[in-house]
Amino acid sequence: MATRKVTVSLDATALMLAERAASREGLSMSAWISRAARREAVRTGVGPGSTADSELAEARADEVEAGEAERQLRAAG
Repeated sequence: MATRKVTVSLDATALMLAERAASREGLSMSAWISRAARREAVRTGVGPGSTADSELAEARADEVEAGEAERQLRAAG
């Protein structure tokens, strides 16, 4: 999965909710926020059909990789 390090600012409530959700799903904050951003982009119409084929393929591969990592974390307890 190709990643870039960025700095974002979140209000205190959004941060708290994101931390809880990431913890509940066994994901890092970075993985959870990445997934949430991807889902929101698709929800708002910036997803498949408006994304270049290579970017879409990469996003799908990232989703598969994140899902596998989540399954492994859950299996580990």
